[in-house]
Amino acid sequence: MRLGSRRLFDRSFTGLSVLSIVLITLSLAVLLAPIVTGGLGAFVFRATVEHRRLMLEQFGHGDQAAVAADVALATAARQHVYDLLAQFEQELKTLSFAQRRKYTGPLRELRDRLHTLLGPFPGTRQPVLLREQYGQPRWDRAQVKLHDVLYIEQYDYSDHTQMGQQAYIPRADDFKNTALEALFPYLEANLTQMLRPRWTVYWRFLCDESADAHIFGGILPEVLGTLYLTVGAILCAVPMGIVSAIYLVEYARAGWLVGLLRTCISTLAGVPSIVFGLFGLAFFINTVHVSASKSVLAGSLTLALLILPVVIRASEEALRAVPQTYKEAALSLGSSRWRTIVRVILPAALPGILTGVVISMGRAAGETAPIIFTAAVSVGRPLQVWQTVSQPTPALPWNIYNLCTEHEAMDEIRHVQYGMVLTLVLLVLVLNGAAIIMRARISRKLTG
Repeated sequence: MRLGSRRLFDRSFTGLSVLSIVLITLSLAVLLAPIVTGGLGAFVFRATVEHRRLMLEQFGHGDQAAVAADVALATAARQHVYDLLAQFEQELKTLSFAQRRKYTGPLRELRDRLHTLLGPFPGTRQPVLLREQYGQPRWDRAQVKLHDVLYIEQYDYSDHTQMGQQAYIPRADDFKNTALEALFPYLEANLTQMLRPRWTVYWRFLCDESADAHIFGGILPEVLGTLYLTVGAILCAVPMGIVSAIYLVEYARAGWLVGLLRTCISTLAGVPSIVFGLFGLAFFINTVHVSASKSVLAGSLTLALLILPVVIRASEEALRAVPQTYKEAALSLGSSRWRTIVRVILPAALPGILTGVVISMGRAAGETAPIIFTAAVSVGRPLQVWQTVSQPTPALPWNIYNLCTEHEAMDEIRHVQYGMVLTLVLLVLVLNGAAIIMRARISRKLTG
């Protein structure tokens, strides 16, 4: 090949490599930008007085005197709303039965919307559900609920050639020439005084338990559950994977049986993860009975099987990459075969083995299907280490899916969903970072 052609090919491949890196970087930026911005909303947001009252009463966080002063100011601003409602109820008593019926439905709906926005009315019975005992804890959601109070959502079907057109009708039109007509402009003008929003850094999102199915509180059980499952899977898979790789590289003789074994390992790496979940349920729980039902132990064993082929192949390649002279030098000095493997070959291969562990760790932390049948539950308390043998746990991958698809108030808790995703990404990065630092230190010791 001519020198000019070779340079042209070199520049072309270099340009394609740079373009690929740029495209990957842009793709990651596009993917991670909404996760980061949405996830930060779970930690940094404008919290209302309802959030501060909730934190004090349910979790014991906050200054009681300061919260009481905030609540007193908010209650004073809301009093006019309650007075207008009481005045309108007095007006109803002077109307005929037919006129009262006209206002019954709109008034009930208005009271429900106000209850959602501001919490229970003074003097009413305390609701059972925690979400009904408080108003809106977040200012962004409070503005959405204010819009629901001010307007009625309707659809216009007058044009039969098109789908219904969404329209918002002022709710004040239902209460014209009544005491409640003044309620709506007052709400719009004084919502800040009634809810007293304030920028808050809620770092306890990682440390608090959830309350009322993740409507309030944090994600501590999910974070702990993910750590238990990931660490358990690594502790089970890495020793088995390394021992298997040592056998395949150092002891197994070339033949059809070893070739079949390697083919099976490669095939297992491509099996869908849901199959591992069903196998874990059938084998570890129903056959071996490692636990009576779902448990962290059963989930960790299932995840260990899932990542085992990757650990074996990575360890095998790392062992093969160790120079043959290392082995020959150790054997020539009188070292036994096993001692040579343990004291010479394995330490030299550790950086490559840890590369496989890093990849496996990220996959184990993010898998959902294998733990659905073996370990995960939607709601639960943080587990102690000894409880992982027999108890199931919430986990970030499963709860992200559950909150995004099956939760009855999925639109109300978008910040929790994004916060879980961001936490899972950061958790995987931290675990991988720790493994990478360990690999770098081992490599430095070997070369230094």
